[in-house]
Amino acid sequence: MSSYKFEQRRLVHRGREFHFVSYDAHPANERRGETAMPPMWYLMNEGKRRPVMEQVTGMPVEEIDRALLQWVDLEIYGAGPRRAVQ
Repeated sequence: MSSYKFEQRRLVHRGREFHFVSYDAHPANERRGETAMPPMWYLMNEGKRRPVMEQVTGMPVEEIDRALLQWVDLEIYGAGPRRAVQ
């Protein structure tokens, strides 16, 4: 039995709540066409999960939250780095 500990983060950003859950690594499955995945953070939405980033053991909670919200800004809101107007 695995000693993996699932984690959850519920973060409010721009007035919306985002629910993230970590899942343990899993091996590749050639029959299903699935590649191996390390432990990952996923965004949960309407019963589906969307991969966000690799889970790093020992990462401080503040850094996890910052990285998850940075992903939300890029992938959900499309707010990439702002460029100076010339």
